[in-house]
Amino acid sequence: MTKRSQATITDIARHVGLTNMTVSRALNKPDKVKPETREKILAAARELGYVPNAFASHLRSRKNQLIGLVTASVDNPFYSEVIKAVSRAAEERDYTIMLIDTDGSPEREEVAIETLLSYQVAGIILSPVSDAADYRPAYLDRLRATRLPVVMLDRTLNVPDFSRAVLDNRLAGSLLGELLVKKDIRRVLALTGPRGSRITQDRLSGLKTAFDAAGVSLTVEQRPGDYTLQPAYRDMADYLRQGKLPDAVFGFNQLITLGAMRALHDARVSRDEVMVVGVDRLPYADIFEVSVPCAAHDTYRLGHEAFRMLFEQIEDPTATGREVVISATLISSSGD
Repeated sequence: MTKRSQATITDIARHVGLTNMTVSRALNKPDKVKPETREKILAAARELGYVPNAFASHLRSRKNQLIGLVTASVDNPFYSEVIKAVSRAAEERDYTIMLIDTDGSPEREEVAIETLLSYQVAGIILSPVSDAADYRPAYLDRLRATRLPVVMLDRTLNVPDFSRAVLDNRLAGSLLGELLVKKDIRRVLALTGPRGSRITQDRLSGLKTAFDAAGVSLTVEQRPGDYTLQPAYRDMADYLRQGKLPDAVFGFNQLITLGAMRALHDARVSRDEVMVVGVDRLPYADIFEVSVPCAAHDTYRLGHEAFRMLFEQIEDPTATGREVVISATLISSSGD
């Protein structure tokens, strides 16, 4: 198939027998061109299928209305409410978001940042591929040099430079730990994110703290994954094949919880035999009358706060960076 070429101002000028300057003026400053000339040029533009270059218009106006939003995985339902919140907040301020999914790849994340910088975005909301303490991507120096407004969301780099909108992960672990204590749970299989992830470490710490505070012994076996469904399914299935059953399974995010539940279902292990808890509500679970106790976060608010901080910095480059923390709420049943 032959690739369709994009009509240009030069094409229109050639078509109507006028100069590029006249065509450009008719398209961008129509009041500066005689009505009959303007109509002739606009008719030719429609005929040739001319589409204005929005990026070039941004550069000409010297006021870019683009916001970059970089996520580690749009497959993760956690991000759907975040993206919706950022998009709506941006629209209210006449900004447009440019969404880039890195799919958990540091290389794609590097390209994403370079792409957004090349588009001269007004600011970036960034959820990095890793929040491990030793993760220091090369693009950090580029961001610092540009002094571009940046807000980190959920996962954060271990640097003090940027504002951040995060979850209270210790509280999430603690709330579910307190619930498990009340349910007389003693042996927990924790299906977590990467072992070096600070989110993982905080949620695990909160779980253990709740048992310690209650003076109850806890046996916890950690199976680290990458916050996606398939590794959780594999680890849960492998655990069951060893002939072991925990009292409870703790999924450290929605996809992990779903992966664990699928493996339990395939092994014909009922949730009467093994309790399942997780961080954040499972999407659409209520349709199937599935009740999974969870520590739920207002992820829409998380996205909204991230944009609000970014907009503050765009409006006032001297604004001090800050942190917004979203607390968790225990949802012990579908009716809560």
